[in-house]
Amino acid sequence: MTRIGSAVWNGGLVDGKGVVSTESGVLTGIPYSFTSRFEHGTGTNPEELLGAAHAGCFSMALSAVLGESQIKADSIETSAAVTVEKIGDGFSITSVALKTTVSAPGADKDKVEAAIQGAKAGCPVSKLFNTTITIESTVNV
Repeated sequence: MTRIGSAVWNGGLVDGKGVVSTESGVLTGIPYSFTSRFEHGTGTNPEELLGAAHAGCFSMALSAVLGESQIKADSIETSAAVTVEKIGDGFSITSVALKTTVSAPGADKDKVEAAIQGAKAGCPVSKLFNTTITIESTVNV
C-alpha cells in the first residue's frame, strides 16, 4: 500500500508560497507558506499535517490494541502537538506530545492504559518519528 501526498512551492523561502494536495483529493491545493509554518499566517504547514496524521494513526492503533483485549471504546479523541525548533543551522522536529481521551464504559482501566502505551509504540507514524514522543491520557471507564 502506497499513499501519495504532493506539494508545489513557488518563490523563495520567506516570500514564496505553496500548496499541498493528497491523492485522495481530500486536500487539494491547500496553501502553505513561511508565515503559516513559522509564524501564525493563514494556511497549513507540514508539522500540523504530521500532527493530524499521527493523531489519526494513534487513535486507530489504539482501537486495534483495545480490540485485542475485547474492549471497544465509545470514543478515542487524540491530538498531537508537533514541536519544531531551530538547532544549529537548521530545524528539527524535537518532540511530539500526544494527548488522548478514551471513553470505554465498563472497561478495565489498567488494560486501557496498557493499550495506550502499546498503541504509542506500535503506531506506524510513531515509528516514523526520530524524536521523543510523550503521551498524556484520560481514561473514562
